[in-house]
Order: sequence, then C-alpha cells, then structure tokens
Amino acid sequence: MIDARVTTRLMAMPVLWMGSVQMVFGGLSVALFRDDVARVFLEPGLAMLLGGGVLFWKMRRTNLALASYQDALFYAVATWVVTGLLGALPILYIEHVSFADAVFESVSALTTTGATVLSGLDNMPLTFLLYRQFLQWMGGLGIVIFVVAVLPMLNVGGMRLLKAETPGPMKNDKLSPRIADTARHLWGVYITATLACALCYWLGGMTVFDAFAHSLATVSTGGFSTHDASMGYFDSQLLLAIADVFMLVGAISFAVHFRAVHRADLKVYWVDEETRIFLLIVICLSLILTAYLLATEVFTDVLECLGRSFFHVISFITSTGFAADDFVSWPAAAGFLLVFSGYLGGCSGSTAGGNKIIRNILTIKLVNQAMGHILHPRSIYTLKYQRRPVAEDVQGSVMGFMSFAAASSAVLTLMMMATGLNFWSAFTAVAACINVLGPGFDQVGANFKPVSDAGKWILSGAMILGRLEYFTVFALLSPRLWRA
Repeated sequence: MIDARVTTRLMAMPVLWMGSVQMVFGGLSVALFRDDVARVFLEPGLAMLLGGGVLFWKMRRTNLALASYQDALFYAVATWVVTGLLGALPILYIEHVSFADAVFESVSALTTTGATVLSGLDNMPLTFLLYRQFLQWMGGLGIVIFVVAVLPMLNVGGMRLLKAETPGPMKNDKLSPRIADTARHLWGVYITATLACALCYWLGGMTVFDAFAHSLATVSTGGFSTHDASMGYFDSQLLLAIADVFMLVGAISFAVHFRAVHRADLKVYWVDEETRIFLLIVICLSLILTAYLLATEVFTDVLECLGRSFFHVISFITSTGFAADDFVSWPAAAGFLLVFSGYLGGCSGSTAGGNKIIRNILTIKLVNQAMGHILHPRSIYTLKYQRRPVAEDVQGSVMGFMSFAAASSAVLTLMMMATGLNFWSAFTAVAACINVLGPGFDQVGANFKPVSDAGKWILSGAMILGRLEYFTVFALLSPRLWRA
C-alpha cells in the first residue's frame, strides 16, 4: 500500500528542484543573456520553492526509510508528471502557446524525446533555448538513475540482469542506499561526458553557446536544438562525426562507462554482449541505408552518403532525433528503416529509449530456443546472457515487455488516427514518442504543431509510458498496488 506521507514528502523534492532550476534561469536572463524573460522564470520558480518548502516542512518527520516498492513506482511516475506540468510554465508564457502545447514541449524535454511544437527557434531568447536544453539533460540523468537503480529491483521487463552490471555495492533489501550510491557514480560519468562533448563541439566550430547547448541534448540523447534546421544548420561533417560519438556514448550503459573508466580498459565495451551487438547493429543498418540511398540516387557521393547514413541511423537508434538532412523526403523504405532503428533502441542503463538491445537479444534467443524445441523436442536448452543462465521469470518478463510495447503502439496509433492523422503520421508520431525518439514523418515531419490538443495529451502520456518502460506505469493500474 502506498504511504501518503512518504510520497508527499518525496514529491516536495521535484517541486523544490524545478523551482530552483527556474530561479537559476531567471538569474541567467538578468545577469548573462539580458533578454527580458527573467520574470516568467522567477515568479513561478519562487512559488514552487514556497509550495515545496511548506510540503517538505510539514512532512519533515516522515521516515523515508519506510518507502516501499509501491512508493517507488508511484514516485517515479508522479515525478515525471509533476515536473512536466511545472516545467511547462515558462514555455506557456514565453511562446504564448496552449497549455497542451506547453506541457507537450516540457514532457518531451524531460523524457529526452525531443519532439517539438515550436518553430522559429533561431530568433527565440537564449535563456529560453538553454532552458529547453537543460530540461533534457536533467531528465536524461534522472532516467539513468531510475533505470539502473529502481527497475532492476522490480525486475521490470528483465532489467534484473542489470544488478551485476551496476556500479557500487549491491544491497537487495534497501532501496535508498542503492540509489544514493549509484547516483554518486553516475553524476561523475554524465557530467564528464557532457563537458567533453561541449569542448569537442566548440573545437569543431560551434559557438560557446551552441556547443554547450547541443552537448546537453547529445549526451542525454534528447535531440533538441537551438536552430530549426537542427544539426543541418552547421553544415559540417566534422560536427556530425562528433555528434555520432557522443550520441553513442549516451546510448551505451553508464554502468559500462563506469567500469571502463574504473579499469582503464576499453575492451570492457567489446566484452559486454549488449554493447558489442549494439555497435554491430549500428554498423549493419548504416551500411544498408547507405547502399539503398545510393541505389535510389538520393546521394551520389559515397562518402557523403556514408556519413549521413551513419549519422541518421545513430540519431534514431539512440533515440536522439537530431537531423542533418530533409530525411522526411527520403524514400519510404528509408523512413521505415529509421523508425525500425528507433524501436530497437540503445543499451539498458543509458539515456536512450526504444525496447533496449538487451531485450532484443533475449527475444531472439527465446525464439531460437523455441525453434530448437520444435526441431529437437527432447533436447534441453539453457538460455544464457553474458555466459550466465537467464532465469525463467526474467525470460517471461522480457516477452511480457515486448507484448506491452507492441500492443501499446497499436492502441496509441488507433487513438491518434481518431484525432485526425493518417496512418503513417499517427504511427510515426507514436513511434517517436513511445520510443522517446522525437522526429516523425508526413504530417508530423516538420514538428508536432499540426496535432490536435487531444492528440498532444495522448502523446505526452505516451512519452512518459515509454520513458518509464511500460510496466512502471501499468503497475499503477493494478488493484494489488492499492490494497492495504
């Protein structure tokens, strides 16, 4: 049963944090950018600090050590909902959009989706642009900690396999020490990767502002840009190559990064089964896309085609969503391959979305095992991952996750078609949001502004559903969660 006092005190924390963030950006508007938008950050920020402070003070004697898994599930979902609503306030007042638009933009940032309803970014206040980028970066770190610290404990979709891969000592019976220990390690890796990305972008020719802003969206695999043309604005193969590297960094498990740095051994990446297969998939899909685009004469220069193919496959499979070309106008088969890449997703314990490579690996092994039983009924098969047997409950949860993913996509696509979108637009809009990917095709090729308010609320929910790995949200609908 969920403890109301525990969850109330916990919910004060994201309110206080979001208020602090908006106060900081109000200060940046006054002291650094001087773009006259300070008020829309300072006023809601102050209200959040006061409201969150009151909640925290009233519940200060509540013992958080009593928090249960049910509390953790509710807190995870509620945090993304509350921060999404609060983060929308500056967007609402600066851009004068509808509340549905503002929430969509805020949730898209915090879930690192990167889908947008805005246009004319090149002329917007710098404080606002940096605020959007920072929301993505903040959401990216939040989901990494959630995925490697909470989901393994709950065995959500087979994520229990991450227990052996997560940095720090393992304590199965205490959730809070585990999160604190994991967060300490991941902060260092995440910040270091972000600063390194910003430095490389600056050395590659970006301004200091663009380099820092785009590094926040690259390592978080968020995909927001400060320009309408995204990475295509810079027209630089060098910058695309830098983006390739750091999008891959963001899509590989941060626990693997930690081990590689801790051991000072790059072989860690190749030894890890998920990372190795992820990189091989990226190479194979990129070469297939290159061959197809050359055959259809979308590009005539082999090196340019190779560079653009690698960039867009990496952008989609890591769920970043950066663009360097008008890929919406590419042949339909190329678009389908990119959407397929988005469903594959990045590695577990990363900022990437999608089904995650670990689940794809286990699904293929389960199918092969089933085929083996058909051909050789008396044979005994042991499914292994990283040379270790995979428990049957983990196998079952993986197949359950895949079933939820397929069913959710189908139902949400029908719901979006009911709002007025055609099938391809509805399907790619859902794929973009449920895989926290960002770009869509056809009617949502430029941005999501053509979607109705009802459709935006549906897609906002889809982003949270996909970001929190389905089961986390669906578990809240289970009657068992609410029983005393």
